[in-house]
Amino acid sequence: MNSFGKTKREQQMPSIFDPLVDIIHSRTLGSWKDRNEKALAALFGARYAKRAEKSVALRAPDMKGSDAGVPYAAYIHPSNADAGAYGGMSFVIFPVEGEPCLVAMVIGTQGLAPDESILGRPGHARKMQAVTAWLNHRFGGGNQLAWAKQDPTRIDIDVPDSLQRAWSAYERVFKRYGRVLYALYKPSEDRSGAIAAVTAMLDLMFEERGHPPLKDFHEDSSRVRSAWFSHLMPETGSTQVVELLRNRRFVVLQGPPGTGKTRMARQILSADYDGFGRSVQFHPSTTYENFIGGLAPLQHEAIADGGLGFRFAPKPGFLLEAAARAADSTKPYLLHIDEINRADLAKILGEAIYLFEADPESRREIDLPYDFGEPFRQSLHLPENLHVLGTMNSADRSIAIVDVAVRRRFAFLSLWPSLSVVEEHGCPLTQRAFQELVSIFVEHAPDEALALLPGHSYFLGKDEQRARINLRTSLAPLLAEYLAQGYVSGFAESIRGYLQWLESL
Repeated sequence: MNSFGKTKREQQMPSIFDPLVDIIHSRTLGSWKDRNEKALAALFGARYAKRAEKSVALRAPDMKGSDAGVPYAAYIHPSNADAGAYGGMSFVIFPVEGEPCLVAMVIGTQGLAPDESILGRPGHARKMQAVTAWLNHRFGGGNQLAWAKQDPTRIDIDVPDSLQRAWSAYERVFKRYGRVLYALYKPSEDRSGAIAAVTAMLDLMFEERGHPPLKDFHEDSSRVRSAWFSHLMPETGSTQVVELLRNRRFVVLQGPPGTGKTRMARQILSADYDGFGRSVQFHPSTTYENFIGGLAPLQHEAIADGGLGFRFAPKPGFLLEAAARAADSTKPYLLHIDEINRADLAKILGEAIYLFEADPESRREIDLPYDFGEPFRQSLHLPENLHVLGTMNSADRSIAIVDVAVRRRFAFLSLWPSLSVVEEHGCPLTQRAFQELVSIFVEHAPDEALALLPGHSYFLGKDEQRARINLRTSLAPLLAEYLAQGYVSGFAESIRGYLQWLESL
């Protein structure tokens, strides 16, 4: 089984898309319209229902390489006229001399209508970006073979200059249609890449128009969808976190509430560091003195006039203590900082931010304001075996790490809600609740709100009765708070509809 998800035998079986992929790789305009008509007709009653045929029309003019225009074959919305400019979403292949056809998702030069409701949803752009990320990862071999625009509706934005230079064989296509292209795949010699691109793009286009693949193709469609969806919400395991800690030393694990960030950090501390380390928690009152060190009262003492006073002495903070423990050993030491974004990290670090360099050219030290005793006394360096892992709730808007200098010094990993965890530890009800909420956020949430998607811990439980209670008493209040704070204002009605369903359970 390869990362495309097909066995060797399945790869050798004929594909519904073979006639279309033959055209993409043929490098000739001979019988252009006729071949494209046959390739499109082969899809209906096979992968898609016959009624899906009414959702597209073929536009494939026989230009035969004339300078009068750029030849293409487009699957357009059937409400468009038979000739002239068209509007809406379309799947297009562009033939060029000596190269395979460029495969593209395009907005007609007439504008977004009649597909404005599809093209304007954040989910359509988000899914196309995941598709192109998957194609690059699976078939690129270190080269860029796919690209997607951040916002398909921005027809004032051209294909990036760097990509146009790299794909110069398609110069005429870019010159004429660059601003309306919003997803591209440049086929390589690997034919399976073109099949993957065509499968993902056409499945997505027909689903958006209400025509998912037929039952016989559900398994194949789900396999392809799972492959590219893994680039939309990639799964992060503890092995990845540990490897990044060993390479970068300073890491922040971020994600929505309920994704198990703290649990993973504590498991890493226990299993991968043999418990050699400690966990601390930040909050808005955490200070430089708490984290680095400062003067602290030791005890009450009587003073000459009979009153009470304090005697102060230097007291090391969390970082100094961790550095001292690490310096006293050769084993890696892990300092886990929970809720790292609930304090102003730039202020807490102060001049110690200079020390957070994963691979400095020489040892970095800072002067300390007091003598903190051995092993550092009045200068601090961070031993190479000291690792710092912060966990950060991306839904907490009260305080966030925004300082660029801080971000540059930490490697960030995202922990997303996991369907596999819900399938393993949930019940049919929680699986349905999870999938429907994920669909709402993926389709409608802008990028800043996607990070609010509740994690899988809200959807666990094998007992359906207890699952109902958990959904109504844990998940529903969180979503209600999102509504009250205006965090999901752009798709509030979808969330309210989901809450009404939860109340009916």
